[in-house]
Amino acid sequence: MTQLTKEDYPLGEKRPDLLFTPTGKPYSDLTLDAALDGRVTAADLRISANTLRMQAEVAERVGRPQLAKNFRRAAELIGIPDKRILEIYNALRPRRSTKDELLEIALELEEKYRANENARLVREAADVYERRGILRTNEG
Repeated sequence: MTQLTKEDYPLGEKRPDLLFTPTGKPYSDLTLDAALDGRVTAADLRISANTLRMQAEVAERVGRPQLAKNFRRAAELIGIPDKRILEIYNALRPRRSTKDELLEIALELEEKYRANENARLVREAADVYERRGILRTNEG
């Protein structure tokens, strides 16, 4: 992969040659004419995991490690169905899940989706919720 620097940001303007849609179309093919002709679909307009990883690399190089982590977690989420993401989001709301349920979600993220950064975040949330007393108890 190409080494990216802060000069490459924003990628869409300065390095469109590196950007592709999830369906493999070059970023440069996303034009109004192509959309009007039906050569661009909704699937083409979604961001790709690779683009998010490149954004993470740029963020890291300019000293924004938290932003880089967020981009990497977002890249992992690309492979998870939207419905499941919403279920996990709801499970992470205070008092919605037990610690065991959150740990099961973390394991699923690792094993089924290879979303290790997101699994780490869910485990961290489970520990924080436990310390703050905002887990759902088995009684309710």
